[in-house]
Amino acid sequence: MFIEQRYEMILQMLEKNSSITVADITKELGVSEATARRDITALANAGRLVKVFGGAIAAGEDYIFHEPTVEQKTNVNRDKKTAIARYAAKLITPGDFVYIDAGTTTGCMLDYITQKDATYVTNAVTHARRLAADGFHVLLVGGELKGTTEAVVGSDAINTIQTYHFSKGFFGTNGITHKAGITTPDVNEAAVKKTAAKQSVERYVLADSCKFGVVSPVTFAGIESVNIITDAIPKEYSADKNIICCME
Repeated sequence: MFIEQRYEMILQMLEKNSSITVADITKELGVSEATARRDITALANAGRLVKVFGGAIAAGEDYIFHEPTVEQKTNVNRDKKTAIARYAAKLITPGDFVYIDAGTTTGCMLDYITQKDATYVTNAVTHARRLAADGFHVLLVGGELKGTTEAVVGSDAINTIQTYHFSKGFFGTNGITHKAGITTPDVNEAAVKKTAAKQSVERYVLADSCKFGVVSPVTFAGIESVNIITDAIPKEYSADKNIICCME
């Protein structure tokens, strides 16, 4: 196979999936890891893709490897998060069985939730503590506590969530693209998010507009399977009917 053919096939793979690994290339093209890495480097130098650890992503998309700490995220785009959270909180109605994901944007919702005739389930210790202190009926999912985001993860959390059937689920995210969908940096958190989303009749992703065009390592939902609440809709996503601008 000629070099140009390999390059074209790699770029075609990126058209289908916003990110690919060296292993994906070796399997699809039947080449060695060394050859796959050289091809990625050559295409990156030509500006055709972005080289990342272990693979590549499509050019023009940002990529986030690591989950920022709660402290790092709390004051980022605070006004936008507040507007999104206020809008989301109003969606809760009497009798709802609500899942609230761990995260700073979902955490902002707690300032605006007023519906006492509802049950709230969360995998965030801080969320559960605040809801309980304010007199809401809250269930805290058990499992392994992740220090950086204060989220409960692991098989115990997933097994518990699988027994629930939520009327509404509210989720945070680190990235949104048409190709990769709704993404997050951590595999364990993604597994919990994916399970909770699957168990929710209505799924809402709370994301400020800077999350669009960003890809994190793990997809937990397709962009078409959720409703996205944001402060502004980028031009590339203006045709998506499931994206709600809370500022209108």
